[in-house]
Amino acid sequence: MLFDDTYHTITNRSTGIFKDKGSKFIAIAIPVKNEDEVKSELEQLRKEYYDARHHCYAYVVGFDKSAWRTNDDGEPSGTAGRPIHGQIQSNDLTNILIVVVRYFGGIKLGVSGLINAYKTAAADALAQAEIVEKTVDEIYELKFIYEAMNDVMKIVKEDGLQLLKTQFDLECSLTYKIRKGEADRINEKFRKTYQSKVIYLRSE
Repeated sequence: MLFDDTYHTITNRSTGIFKDKGSKFIAIAIPVKNEDEVKSELEQLRKEYYDARHHCYAYVVGFDKSAWRTNDDGEPSGTAGRPIHGQIQSNDLTNILIVVVRYFGGIKLGVSGLINAYKTAAADALAQAEIVEKTVDEIYELKFIYEAMNDVMKIVKEDGLQLLKTQFDLECSLTYKIRKGEADRINEKFRKTYQSKVIYLRSE
């Protein structure tokens, strides 16, 4: 297994705030499922906070945290996106976007001041968020002949599988969702059932 079959994320949008020397940093943490959603949320926030000087952000998506990015949006390199990303990492989160918008107060904060501001604002947004553990689930399609129906349904019942779609004709099929860590065991049971075929569809 390349990664664990659970992950942590937030359930809903939350905000945090930090002020220093007249500058105001508003952090918005948003649950996202993919980079298209990240792009859409960023566009919305830029419209919502159109008068802010900077819109700095970091995001992580994917159960294995494989897709991530940081953006300083004009702040000195490494002073904004990276501290925001650090808060995501220290909370072991994925499928999350944190944007920190800055209203400049006229006094420069310096590198350490900026790092502290973006880090603290992001931390405050996460402190207001509800963090949950979710399982990585896999979706499969099972194709089987009608004669195998009883054996197939016995496995479905015994293991409490969540059925998403069923079709019972001469050739039968059902689509089911299963926790990643259980998939190999259940699928092996199905493969031993007379003339059945298991097809992986996706993870979610």
